[in-house]
Amino acid sequence: MRLVPDELWEIAEPLIPKFTPRRRGGGTAAVEDRAVFTAIVYVLTSGCAWRHLPGEFGVSVPTAHRRFTAWTKAGLWPRLYRAVLDELGARGRIDWASAIVDAAAVRAKKGGTPTGPDPVDRGKKGGKLHVLSDAAGLPLVVAVSAANVHDGQALQPLPMALPAIRSRRGPRRRGPVKVRADKAYHSAEHLAWLRGRRIVPRIARPGIESGERLGRHRWVIERTPAWLFGYRRLTIRYERHGHLFIAFLTLAATITCYKKLAKLTT
Repeated sequence: MRLVPDELWEIAEPLIPKFTPRRRGGGTAAVEDRAVFTAIVYVLTSGCAWRHLPGEFGVSVPTAHRRFTAWTKAGLWPRLYRAVLDELGARGRIDWASAIVDAAAVRAKKGGTPTGPDPVDRGKKGGKLHVLSDAAGLPLVVAVSAANVHDGQALQPLPMALPAIRSRRGPRRRGPVKVRADKAYHSAEHLAWLRGRRIVPRIARPGIESGERLGRHRWVIERTPAWLFGYRRLTIRYERHGHLFIAFLTLAATITCYKKLAKLTT
């Protein structure tokens, strides 16, 4: 299946929660997990509404949505994300020289949580997508917030959410050498917090340096949200429940990382 290559399914299958199909009348055959997984990836990639899910997947709309919700509640997506990052880390393909932080706006058509009035979009309901990438732009941590939350509030939670990732040699690693960010993230508190964790801050100073001080690092992080927004379900938020939107976002980050992993095995 093109949407879910065999290699990706080999990583995902052991992590899929056990599912007991509902019995109605004479009983119904259980829908294969891979078919459901592929249908979910299709919704993420195409941006279509659940009700427009093509029948060719062999999965009914209620089954696909119900299984997506159940898998989200069971924590499948963060586990899969970490498993892919572990595979990259074990191959030495995560660049720990620096981590780069950035945010991007997302309009929320139906509101929901967490959303808020977007100050740069005439106060319309919206949210923000927050990303921490490695030095090459590979998304290591993703998060969401309301549109009216200041970018700087994500600077500490993002590195703290970074899991301990396998290394090519030695123990697992969970911190970069440096953190790079534009002036929206600058504060004495953030600088002290990073230094206290032996992370070198490279954050533009307001009134002294522009965000352009990031130089060649700027375009690296700017392409990361572009990769994620390539999954059309993320370009406009339709999920009222924040945990379902972050589920799609986490799956998008997982597939983005998997694509780099796939290049190493071809």
